[in-house]
Amino acid sequence: MSEGYEIAPWQLAWNGLAVDQLQRTESTFALANGHIGMRGTLEEGEPRGLPGTYLNGFYEEHQLPYGEGGYGYPESGQTIVNVTDGKFVRLLVEDEPLDVRYGRTLEHRRVLDFRSGTLRRETEWESPTGKRITVRTERLVSFTQRAVAAIRYEVRAHDDLQLVVQSDLLANEPIEHVGGDPRVASALSSPLEADFAWAQGKRAVLQHHTKRSGLRMAAAMDHELATPDGLRTGIHAEGDLARFTAAVDVPAGKSLHLVKYLGYGWSAQRSVPALRAQVEAALAGARQTGWKGLLAEQRRFLDDFWEVADIEISGDEALQQALRFALFHIVQAGARGESRAIPGKGLTGPGYDGHAFWDTEMFVLPVLTYTVPDAARDALRWRHSTLDKARHRAEVLGQRGAAFPWRSINGAECSAYWPAGTAAFHVSGDVSHAVAQYVAATGDAEFEREAGTEILVETARLWTSLGHHDQHGRFRIDGVTGPDEYTAIVDNNIYTNLIAQRNLLSAVDACERHDDVREQLGVTSEEMATWRRSAEDVVLPFDELLRVHQQSEGFTEHDEWDFEGTPADQYPLLLHHPYFDLYRKQVVKQADLVLAMHVRGDCFTSEQKARNFAYYEARTVRDSSLSAGTQAVLAAETGHLDLAQDYLVEAAFTDLHDLHGNVRNGLHMASLAGAWTAVVAGLGGMRDHGGTLSFAPRLPSSLESLTFRMSFRGTRFSVDVRAGRATYAIVSGGPLHTSHHGEEIVVSPGEDVTLPIPDAPKPEPVRQPAGREPKRWGSHE
Repeated sequence: MSEGYEIAPWQLAWNGLAVDQLQRTESTFALANGHIGMRGTLEEGEPRGLPGTYLNGFYEEHQLPYGEGGYGYPESGQTIVNVTDGKFVRLLVEDEPLDVRYGRTLEHRRVLDFRSGTLRRETEWESPTGKRITVRTERLVSFTQRAVAAIRYEVRAHDDLQLVVQSDLLANEPIEHVGGDPRVASALSSPLEADFAWAQGKRAVLQHHTKRSGLRMAAAMDHELATPDGLRTGIHAEGDLARFTAAVDVPAGKSLHLVKYLGYGWSAQRSVPALRAQVEAALAGARQTGWKGLLAEQRRFLDDFWEVADIEISGDEALQQALRFALFHIVQAGARGESRAIPGKGLTGPGYDGHAFWDTEMFVLPVLTYTVPDAARDALRWRHSTLDKARHRAEVLGQRGAAFPWRSINGAECSAYWPAGTAAFHVSGDVSHAVAQYVAATGDAEFEREAGTEILVETARLWTSLGHHDQHGRFRIDGVTGPDEYTAIVDNNIYTNLIAQRNLLSAVDACERHDDVREQLGVTSEEMATWRRSAEDVVLPFDELLRVHQQSEGFTEHDEWDFEGTPADQYPLLLHHPYFDLYRKQVVKQADLVLAMHVRGDCFTSEQKARNFAYYEARTVRDSSLSAGTQAVLAAETGHLDLAQDYLVEAAFTDLHDLHGNVRNGLHMASLAGAWTAVVAGLGGMRDHGGTLSFAPRLPSSLESLTFRMSFRGTRFSVDVRAGRATYAIVSGGPLHTSHHGEEIVVSPGEDVTLPIPDAPKPEPVRQPAGREPKRWGSHE
């Protein structure tokens, strides 16, 4: 029985036990809907790697550690909680528990299906005393019924057997904490305190609250059973455990069928009775729909998603699978978040303590904006709901407007590291960028009126407070950290300045469109004029001798890093070298100026992009999973098409190949989104500068064809790229106004537009830091 992932276009399958790989596969096989997340642990509970069930936004607080405190340092951290686990369905075969580590496992196969939205498993097992069974399970977290998950558990007996099934709700599951902060470990040691336990018939409810954050959550379960005669059942609930037990004699060749329905809910305000009512209502809805109905709803939801989001590649089956894997997990992260954050790991694991970062707005939300715009809107509504906290943070820092946090669950800053946390003010511009991008792509005037304009105004006020005009009349933003965390507390980081520039101009545009909102927010014509002038005067440092832009003022004058003398085992550098040395050398953790050339490419000439890309390519070590997708975009635009594909492959396989060695803690949502970016913005050449959509597609030599789908202002369309030509077609909706390599076109329903692709520019070769070259295309196979 061979082990490992199988390559298939619409699923991720793993054959074999590979107990030592469980922590990895529990992340890749996770199911979620943006509200509930369930790691892919086995129903029997053991063996296990790192179990986890999460509710988006449900966290516990802990004190942040400081060797030496300072004014403005955040005091409390937030960490996602492993809530009551309802995945348990334990099985005893003639008093012997099903555990694949004992007896003989004759077959074991798990399949994550991107079309059905379920995790399936089949295990043929022989107990130590020679009793054989086949277990088939299927699990889903519903996209259509937000508070619902369900499991179908079938046991087929190969001999006459007595089977006992134990279906549990279990809170405060003991988990080894893998982080380095003992305060976090202490906070997460039995973080839930019991409020209520009830059980009757086949249904049970457990309710708990967190000790410090004071959040309440409830979990409920109900069951349907189909068995031969002789069934006995029982149920009880107490504190942290509710258990439904069914015992039945099953003749050889017959089966026991169990469907387990789960309902989850949490609140910072609702009472214990109200939460109980909420989860019981969720169960009632699930029972009314039934297992087959839930499956049908899940399939319809995903059929609609793939119609607007699918990517098809010919010439690389493994990459095809990886891209659909990426898209599936992105939609799982955000589909039903509904005014909650999208964490950096989604709901696939406890990595980054469950925090959301700027990754959401700059990497994940573009995918959702052009595929599932409602999910992008809801994520931005979460940012809007935290504006009071952002205003307070700005006030603590002595600034006006709103300063969104570097990392958070509830909107309050949780970063204890100032240079790469608080100083990374670009996050406020990133949020505003996502707002402007969403409004331009959807035309959602209601959102802009109710939430978007206020976000743009308050972040614009931050920039005019944070920056200043110098004696030369230039608008400077000093003492900040850009996306590159190896270059901290710098003056005039170009990415920050350009994202602020767009923020300022977007605020002006929104205020002009919504005069009544402008008045409510107290925006005067003088303030708008200040925003315009600041945007026009923003500093973009340029090295006249090298003829390249400086990532930040003076960057190109720093000493060079000794890449030749840095062994491979000393990457990532932050784990082996002091930050002060990184800060004063020309070494880049992740795309920074290169990211600016993507999202604000309208501010650079083609020659500048080529020279800048070559210069920073030689200094970027990609110690962050955020980098490869962006480098793919600029590699493609500057003519390095094969290099673009190498970076696309790296972004797409970050989790499937565990390139950073930490998939056990959850998937890298921004890298998965970066794979989409590498395809659509890289090989597809999609840009949306100023809200205008344009394309400049090209293929690397090794790919036969590429087709991707998107949505813009309610129109769904596809772009099919083959050797020498591209075809634009409407999938649904009205005409699309766009451009192809600078030529304006209109694509109408039923009237495809096919155009030739001009030859790519022939750039000079580029190099990467010694030992940091991307793996060549084909090495992932």
